[in-house]
Amino acid sequence: MTKKKKKEKKNKRTSIISKRKTSYVVAAAVIVVAVVEVLVVIVVVVVVVVVVVVVVVVVVVVVVVVVVIVVVMIVVTVVVVVVVVVVVVVVVVVVVVVVEVVVEVVVVVVIIIET
Repeated sequence: MTKKKKKEKKNKRTSIISKRKTSYVVAAAVIVVAVVEVLVVIVVVVVVVVVVVVVVVVVVVVVVVVVVIVVVMIVVTVVVVVVVVVVVVVVVVVVVVVVEVVVEVVVVVVIIIET
């Protein structure tokens, strides 16, 4: 073999090896891009799930707070109504007792005066 043919043969081997290296690099790049895409999808799904969970928790907390406020308002209203009714009943009873006592005193005074 001449020097030129040896060199061409060597160049062919080198070009085949470099083509293989290039194809390995391309394959590795494709794998890396695929892995990164999968990771990005996973991160997006996790972020969406976290946002949905946070929104649901906030809505539940707001609903619970509103229900508690409504229950407290109802309880306060019932207590106020009961207190007002009790005060009115006590005032009526006191007035009736005072009127009875005054009437009895007047009757006793009239009886004493007539006798």
